[in-house]
Amino acid sequence: MTIAQELESQADISEDVIFPPGDLYSDEPPLETELHLRQIILLLQCLEWLWRDRNDFYAAGNLTIYYSPRQLKSEYFRGPDFFVVLGTERKTRKSWVVWEEEGKYPNFILEILSDSTAKTDKGLKKEIYQDTFRTHDYFWFDPFTLEFAGFHLVDGKYQPLQANEQGYLWSQQLGLYLGIYQGLLRFFTADGQLVGTPEERAEQVEQKLEQAEERAERLAAKLREFNIDPDMI
Repeated sequence: MTIAQELESQADISEDVIFPPGDLYSDEPPLETELHLRQIILLLQCLEWLWRDRNDFYAAGNLTIYYSPRQLKSEYFRGPDFFVVLGTERKTRKSWVVWEEEGKYPNFILEILSDSTAKTDKGLKKEIYQDTFRTHDYFWFDPFTLEFAGFHLVDGKYQPLQANEQGYLWSQQLGLYLGIYQGLLRFFTADGQLVGTPEERAEQVEQKLEQAEERAERLAAKLREFNIDPDMI
C-alpha cells in the first residue's frame, strides 16, 4: 500500500470513533549489530540523565509505534530505532499506541542505518514520518560509515539541517545538538558541551576532585618554601 493509499484509508475512518483500551506489546525484531544496541542505550542513558528531573517526556528504542485508526495491530505500525515524545507522562510502556496517547506521535526520531534498512529509512520511513507522523525532527546515522543527516519539518516538508562549525546538527525539539564523538552519535548542549552518561559524569567529578587535591598540595608545598605552615592558615 502506498503512502497516499494509507492516508486516504485513514481519512475514511470517522473521527468520532472511540476505541477501547488496547494492550499491545512491541513487535520489533532483534537489533542487527552490537553497535546498534550500544548506540540506542547510549542515547537513552544520556537523555534520561540530562532530563532526570523532568516527567513530561517518553524516550525509547527499538519499540513499536502502533497508529492504526481501526486499532489493528497488524496494520500501520513502525518501529523507530530511537524516538522521543514530548508533553506526555514519563512511565514504562509495552509499546507506543497512538490512539491511547491522545493522538501523540514522536517529536524526534532517529534511525540507525544498516545495509538492509538504509533504503527504507531514507525513503518510505522518511515519508511516513513526514506525512503521517508529522515528526518535527528526523535524523539518521550509520555507526559503520558515520553517515549522519538530520531534517526539520518546515511547512509540512522535511528540510535538511546544516551543520555548525563542529559538525553538529541542532534538534529544535530536544534543544540539543547531535554530533559524532568517538565513533558514536552523542548529544551536546547548546554551548557545545558533551552530554555524558552517569558513569562519565562521575568520572568527571572524580577527576575534578583529584585536580583540586593536586592544586592544594602544590600550594601547601609553596607555602612551606616560605616557612609557612599551611595547616595554620
